[in-house]
Amino acid sequence: MRFRSGTLHENWYIAALSRQVTAKKPYASTIMEEPIVLFRGADGRATALIDRCLHRNAALSKGDLFDGCIGCPYHGWTYNAEGELVIIPSESPEVRPREGRRLERFPVREQDGFVWVYLGTPEHATEKEPFRFPHADEPGWRSYVMLTPFDGDVTDLVENFMDVPHTAFVHSGWFRKAANVKRAEATIERTADAVHVEYFQPDDSIGFSKWLLNPDGKPMVHTDRFFMPNITRVDYMWGDQRGFVITSQITPITPDRAMVYTAITFRFGVFNPLARWLLPPYTRTVIQQDVRIMEVQTGNLRRFGARRFSGTAADEIHRAIEALRDHAAAGEQGPPPEPLSTRIEFWM
Repeated sequence: MRFRSGTLHENWYIAALSRQVTAKKPYASTIMEEPIVLFRGADGRATALIDRCLHRNAALSKGDLFDGCIGCPYHGWTYNAEGELVIIPSESPEVRPREGRRLERFPVREQDGFVWVYLGTPEHATEKEPFRFPHADEPGWRSYVMLTPFDGDVTDLVENFMDVPHTAFVHSGWFRKAANVKRAEATIERTADAVHVEYFQPDDSIGFSKWLLNPDGKPMVHTDRFFMPNITRVDYMWGDQRGFVITSQITPITPDRAMVYTAITFRFGVFNPLARWLLPPYTRTVIQQDVRIMEVQTGNLRRFGARRFSGTAADEIHRAIEALRDHAAAGEQGPPPEPLSTRIEFWM
């Protein structure tokens, strides 16, 4: 998958939370069907190696860590954090055929509590920066992270996370209700690597926002954003002082399976402690509802073997996203999608 993805692999992807990568036990991760083992070297920095011993291809993630190195569980071949083979227990210390043998090592960055891995050409890693999660460590804002395995490819998951019409059905009573359908408008802006959507609907609200999130009754400002190749950001703001942001980074494991790292970031002033207690079960319920519907959609896509999508004006958002991802998946051959600015009308 890594080498069949056009230029999509030439990006940073989250492989793990920083706290999951230690010097005590290897951590196994998979990105684009590429098995990766992560651990901390003698200097405490995270490293990412291909999870396959050079000898008999056993998984290094099942081995042990010691002195900043990782040992294969099968015959003990040992590699340092640079991926260099440093010990072969079955050979004499005076014989050194191991010199020059090394594992593939991936560029790694730690940021905002995540370990990011670059799967593309290592020399290109410095040309891009990992995504900065909004409001990380900003005064007044609090945050927590949820990890969720999903069925679905990245494009389908992105579209689900930025889709409003489904909320009245998949999340009925938790976000909106189908019985309360109202006319809405949205503006869509597409750039070379992002899609920005702003919604306009009088008196729009979600869940229990009226009594906890918005006690002052201010109008809700709802914006959705997609950042290539795999990030969505959904903002709900009530004035300048209250709001929460749902940021999801989708790490593809296989073509139709992914791990989603979701940061819920919020600011509700004196209600922050209460929100920190109430929001996790609420957001977990909503995400699990999306997990189930994506399992339904993905299962049917597998069954029929092809996409036969139809659409309405509300799906213009999806088409804007698909154009960017399809262009990258095709290796960026031909002209890129042109900038887009449009306004749509639909009911939700």
